[in-house]
Amino acid sequence: MNPAFGVLRRLATSPPAPAPAGERCEMCGEGIADTHSHVVNIEGRQLMCVCRACYLLFTDRTANLRYRAVPDRCLAFPGVGIGPGEWDALQIPVGLAFFFRNSALGRTVAFYPGPAGATESELPLDQWNAILDRHPELAQADDDVEAVLIHLPERGGSPTCLLLPIDACYEFVGRMRLLWRGFDGGQEARRYIEDFLAAMTARARVAGGAS
Repeated sequence: MNPAFGVLRRLATSPPAPAPAGERCEMCGEGIADTHSHVVNIEGRQLMCVCRACYLLFTDRTANLRYRAVPDRCLAFPGVGIGPGEWDALQIPVGLAFFFRNSALGRTVAFYPGPAGATESELPLDQWNAILDRHPELAQADDDVEAVLIHLPERGGSPTCLLLPIDACYEFVGRMRLLWRGFDGGQEARRYIEDFLAAMTARARVAGGAS
């Protein structure tokens, strides 16, 4: 037998080398692209990288499932106004936070960036409910998979208020952890916040407007 033919036959019958873990669906093992979808493990509060087929299994908002697909919608709420006093009442020490309803806890929680990554805070619900009473449009975020971002500029001005996919929020906080320097985050972290807000605002459609 020709030795070259033997090598080719072994290659043809050998299983392919496994792809790196980051390039495979965490549910079925199918290869996925760098840009891919996510689902949330509701019980463990974990994001999972998945292929399109697995993602579509968990898109039903009404189903009582252990996993939920993270949607990709972004909404802007230009009419929402939150003053410094209202913000202080939420007991959040920085001027930017994400708010989402945790279905396992049955309540809204907040998380915000810092040198250790995401710091989670249980909100004083009476204060948060007072904000929702004035701005009921903020309550449309889907449990576990979407969050409301609120940013109050340090030097005053209008706040930014967006509804974002939860994976974009966690990606932001993870990046901030790498960039954070000193007590207030530093110039590079502040520049990243500005870039992130600009990108998300450009991507969002105004809530209630045409898509």
